[in-house]
Amino acid sequence: MTASEVSQRPDGPADGGERPTSHRADEPRSQRLATRLLVAAVVVLLLGGLATAAVLTAPGLARTLGLPVSAAVDPPAPVVFSPRLDALPAAAPSPTRAGVAAALEGRTAGLGDLTGVVLDPAAPQTPLWSRNPAEPQVPASSTKLLTAAAALLVLDPDTRLSTTVTAGPTPDSVVLVGGGDVSLSSLPAGRESVYPGAAHLDDLVAQVRAARGGTPPRTVYVDTSRYSGPALAPGWDPVDIAGGNLAPMVPTMLDGGRLDPTALDGARSATPAQDAATALGQRLGARVTVREGSAPAGAAVLGRVDSPPLTELVHTAMVNSDNLLAEALGREVALHENAPASFAGAADSIRAVLAANGIDPAGVVTADASGLSTQNRIPASVLAAVLTPAAAPDAADPRTAALRPLLDGLPVAAGSGTLVDRFTVGSPNADGRGWVRAKTGTLTGTNALAGVVSDVDGRLLVFAFMSNGPDPIGARPRLDALATALRGCGCR
Repeated sequence: MTASEVSQRPDGPADGGERPTSHRADEPRSQRLATRLLVAAVVVLLLGGLATAAVLTAPGLARTLGLPVSAAVDPPAPVVFSPRLDALPAAAPSPTRAGVAAALEGRTAGLGDLTGVVLDPAAPQTPLWSRNPAEPQVPASSTKLLTAAAALLVLDPDTRLSTTVTAGPTPDSVVLVGGGDVSLSSLPAGRESVYPGAAHLDDLVAQVRAARGGTPPRTVYVDTSRYSGPALAPGWDPVDIAGGNLAPMVPTMLDGGRLDPTALDGARSATPAQDAATALGQRLGARVTVREGSAPAGAAVLGRVDSPPLTELVHTAMVNSDNLLAEALGREVALHENAPASFAGAADSIRAVLAANGIDPAGVVTADASGLSTQNRIPASVLAAVLTPAAAPDAADPRTAALRPLLDGLPVAAGSGTLVDRFTVGSPNADGRGWVRAKTGTLTGTNALAGVVSDVDGRLLVFAFMSNGPDPIGARPRLDALATALRGCGCR
């Protein structure tokens, strides 16, 4: 294995993506939305304790689903299925420290240098369990929790990243201006890439063609000046471009630089900005020369398309552990803080935003915003400190409303994202499926799992576990076992 991030698949290679097996995104948006709603409905059923068996065996619904129904049974009135999220019981007892310790301590063998913390977000001042929580560890993709939190705390939830084409310096040229949207889709309308709801290059092309009266340009300048500094972060391995984990970080690209826009873990381009400019020219009807350059002052805008809103970008970055999307969010935080939109500027700005919002970043050292860098260090206590206000039982904490979308972005055990292949039926940790929601993190010799789980009494707990040292294949199920133990824990 290299120092690249390892897939969350039990048999996955070291590829940095933490992605579900063979994920592709070439079904229509309506189908993908239906799938997401179905997963949500399943989780609602698990969390809400609805009468699932009664609903699924109702004769009318059974006939609709093609299930056998006795002819002697008269169908009742149509069943109305109205999934909803019920609040957890306010009076649910909190576990005791001794009870949680008894549940976890026997399951820590084989996890190397394990650090972690378990908190009740209703009373976070006294941890229910901890092991060296302030010790900085290599966090891998759990770094995205800090990036997403900082973005949610300072950016408008409806923030959208724009890709613009302006008139060029000569009549036969245009300028493709990168606005930070790495999700711009190369697919035609009606087909989705790995980025749900992404803007489409074809829409931009149609606007530019209309503005130019159908005359194709001969030169496309590509303006990447929104970002500064190196295109690869310290600790990033260039071989991971072909491996599907990263591309040079530039503010305009198609499909996150993927060569196949529907393959989440597919190979990336080493020249994503130039590729986007070339595709623009070709779709405008010409074989163009691509050059770097900026739009002239006051240049007419010929077309513009916008990304999905911030909350959707955060969701996608978290669920799929999308590295470049996380980096783009980090640079928007940097720009908001009047810092350079670079790896260093984003890292510094994320820490500053957290500190300004009462989340102490002591011990946090980061070289990127995604967690791909092997130079990152984050204590488990900081991961938990980000999740705690997001999971608070009420809105008394002013940070809670802003950070609530973090919970929606956490993959669901055996249900979505980087946890879709974990906690599965038949596995030793199946009792956690649907109950555990957590951000994963995996690099060679590094594993993290940080999120929330409702225990059997209906108490929502925050946890952060980090293990540096063991092989990921063996460590992942052991971390899952800790989260599953919390799910089965009354622990009093």
